[in-house]
Amino acid sequence: MLDTSCDEPDDSRPAMSSDDENEDGNREWSRFWLTARHFWLGWTAWRVWLLCAALIVLVVLQLYVQFRFNYWNRDFFDALEGRDPARLRQQAVLLIPLCLSSVVLAIVSVWGRMTMQRNWRQWLSAKVIDYWVENDRYARLATVQGDQKIPEYRIAEDVRIATDAPIDFVVSVISALLTAVVFVQLLWQVGGSIGFAVAGLQLWIPGYLVVGVVVYSGLVTGAMLWVGAPLTRVIQTKNQVESELITAAHHLRDIGEGVMPKHEERGVIASIWLALDRTIQQWKRLCWQLMRNTLVSHLNSLLAPIIGLVLCAPKFLGDQMTLGELTQAAAAFTLVQGSFNWMVDNFSRVAEWMSSLERVGGLLLSLDRLNGVAAAEVTPSAAARQPADG
Repeated sequence: MLDTSCDEPDDSRPAMSSDDENEDGNREWSRFWLTARHFWLGWTAWRVWLLCAALIVLVVLQLYVQFRFNYWNRDFFDALEGRDPARLRQQAVLLIPLCLSSVVLAIVSVWGRMTMQRNWRQWLSAKVIDYWVENDRYARLATVQGDQKIPEYRIAEDVRIATDAPIDFVVSVISALLTAVVFVQLLWQVGGSIGFAVAGLQLWIPGYLVVGVVVYSGLVTGAMLWVGAPLTRVIQTKNQVESELITAAHHLRDIGEGVMPKHEERGVIASIWLALDRTIQQWKRLCWQLMRNTLVSHLNSLLAPIIGLVLCAPKFLGDQMTLGELTQAAAAFTLVQGSFNWMVDNFSRVAEWMSSLERVGGLLLSLDRLNGVAAAEVTPSAAARQPADG
């Protein structure tokens, strides 16, 4: 019977040293980008950069709408605090164009990002497939030593992830940076300074909300980087054993259809069970790693909005801040904290992207070796001369 528990597994297989893993990872990264970068170069790349410019404009417009929402939030709660029906009606009317603008910009942004991702995936997949098929490399790939099994999985799945994620990352990083710049200024302005007495001395902290969000975000990001460090390798191994399970099942189907000889049936069935067992073990490892990551990310999602309110409470209780300014500052605190903690929110996806990027780069390195380039001699400069660089 299959073990459906989530007990932390013992991985008794020999592991590579961290130095070897880093060296292989660097070579695979270099090989991937030597091919993938050409999508962004050349005289035809102006269309790509035009779409990039449009995406940046969309990010700026979305930030402006978010900024207006923040002020709407302040004015709405100030109207509630003042029990002012006229101002409440005015804010209700203003909410309609803000919502419509936000929805339209979000829809157009999805179109822009997915168009860019689709075009890059199509271009890179074509390059890798051409390089794989050229000179019958697909037939000779099994003779190359290395972890380049199941190239079709790497072309279909890993190329998709390797080209989808960077577009999302760049757009979200630009948005996070601009959000931080704009709302840090707002936090500084609305929060101002706070004073407290220590040992008979009156101390003042200028821009205390900004100081608070920087300290809190640093703690959360550091915790996620420490807890989630093994995730990239876990995902890479999980993807590899998943693809091995698929291939083993394909071999059994080939036997049933007469493509492979019948006498290999017992060995193929055994390989299916072995691949399934390895897949379940890797999912156990992934389960435990994601549980650790969730501990940090979920605590952050619970605490971040509350900390903003707690930091603003002394000024509100001292009549130095209105209810609207309290909610405005707390919302801005959450936005800035989310920008600073971009890595926390995207850590799992970054790890998956790094894993897929290395797997595609590893496939290209294996194909390079079929050109007579020794494994130890495959450097970025040597790989750059290969046909897959387009």
